[in-house]
Amino acid sequence: MATSHPRYWLMKSEPGECSVDDVLAMKNATVPWFGVRNYQARNFMRDEMKVGDGVLFYHSSCAEPGIVGVARVASGAYPDATQFDAKSPYYDKLSKPDAPRWMLVDVQVLRKTRVLGLPELRAVPALADMVVLRRGNRLSITPVEAAEWKLITEKMLG
Repeated sequence: MATSHPRYWLMKSEPGECSVDDVLAMKNATVPWFGVRNYQARNFMRDEMKVGDGVLFYHSSCAEPGIVGVARVASGAYPDATQFDAKSPYYDKLSKPDAPRWMLVDVQVLRKTRVLGLPELRAVPALADMVVLRRGNRLSITPVEAAEWKLITEKMLG
């Protein structure tokens, strides 16, 4: 079954590692989404994400976790160079340049928004099935349904 595009994603980043403000300060407000070391999240980037897909930029592992920006996928998938760098915390000694394990996409932040925190997300009945709100979910990248995207972006930007 073919998947229509654009699709929508929630991508988590720890603000101490890479915040929405950090990305906005970068050239073209674009960052390579490096360091993903989960196969399911990698597969989303490698197999499903396309240029132009919408992204909810989410700060995690911080005082106020939540959605903090709207972004877009800005490139197709390509190898994450940190997997080959022995000095990187994301180094993978089993990954080889001719057969990379880990891929990434570039993400371009379009706008910073107010923080839409977990309590506010959980309070919206229409978002009850959102992957990021499921108990035990630890994925750094999750799909977002079109109806969820519409509701969230209207709530943040409205």
